[in-house]
Amino acid sequence: MSRPPVLRSLQTIVPETVLHQDEVRDVFAAQPELGRLAQRIVATSFNVSGIDTRHTVIEELSLESDTTDPVFFDRRSGALLAPGTKVRNDVYTREAARLFVDVARRALDSAPDVEAADVTHVITVSCTGFHAPGPDYEIVRALGLADSVQRYHLGFMGCYASMPALRAASQFCAADENAVVLVVSVELCTLHLRSSEDPDTIVASSLFADGAAAGIVTARDLPAGSTGLRLDRFHTAIAPEGEKAMAWTIGDTGFEMILATTVPQIIGDTIIGALRPLYAPEDALVAAFDEDAVGDEVAHWAIHPGGRSILDRVQEKLHLSDTQLHPAREVLRENGNMSSATVLFVLKRILEEEGARAGERVAAMAFGPGLTAESALMTVTTAAES
Repeated sequence: MSRPPVLRSLQTIVPETVLHQDEVRDVFAAQPELGRLAQRIVATSFNVSGIDTRHTVIEELSLESDTTDPVFFDRRSGALLAPGTKVRNDVYTREAARLFVDVARRALDSAPDVEAADVTHVITVSCTGFHAPGPDYEIVRALGLADSVQRYHLGFMGCYASMPALRAASQFCAADENAVVLVVSVELCTLHLRSSEDPDTIVASSLFADGAAAGIVTARDLPAGSTGLRLDRFHTAIAPEGEKAMAWTIGDTGFEMILATTVPQIIGDTIIGALRPLYAPEDALVAAFDEDAVGDEVAHWAIHPGGRSILDRVQEKLHLSDTQLHPAREVLRENGNMSSATVLFVLKRILEEEGARAGERVAAMAFGPGLTAESALMTVTTAAES
């Protein structure tokens, strides 16, 4: 009988340029085209976001930068500029390529039993830019992987995309016990921030940030001293309502996010039905679910922190403790919403900073356009138990 697939060697990167939420708030609020109502929405959205800092590949967005020919932000006048989609995507092509390769290399370097020649599949994830040959190709070339590596790119799926990437990796390993799958997500959301009086755009501008994450999925034995997450099963659900509440489209001056204020309510109304099939095969989980005590059976929760109000709603509906939501809230506070990479940041924090012990269950969940909810059930595993 083949061994179950395990996610391990999780690594993350954020760009060097730090954005302090209060400073970014003041810049957005000071834009001359904003009326008083929009200024109040900016203040409220940024103040209640649950975010202290975010990171960006755009150095000129920092108040300490001294760019002589600004493209995104003129520090001298305080004006947010509006470069076209091609300009933004050109920055993506350059900066994302570096992050994809760097974080993928870190994941490989952190796996002492895995060599570049062992990798059989590469799955890349991103929704904030496009180019071809794409990041999957660049990783193969830069890391010296075999030309025959199977490559897949999940593009433009939004914040939940790392979950189907992990599911695909799990399926590859189930089909081939020798598979070694490198999963890499890079999102450069700040390339698409813009000044606007539209409330959805303001909310998006208060949340999104840049980040990169990578991990390895394989059915191999874990090396001594390492910890991973056994991938037990996955489930996909679509909210009956919400198709227009969260969307991601391409405009003339960048990609445009629709993030309605109704999203937390829709997630709250949907989450029970979205999770129930995930727990159905295990009687103990079903019983805990029915008794509003699912947090007693599932110790750790990697909820995608799409925003503070989303985490609040999930915590309320599932009766989770502050401790169980702590990793998601801390990732949000330190890094903002990095779209598809974010849930991998939360999983890494659970493994390394939240006292996760072998045998404990982990529930992961991410939300995106549709409104789609992708969920997974995992188990913390060590070298002796993998």
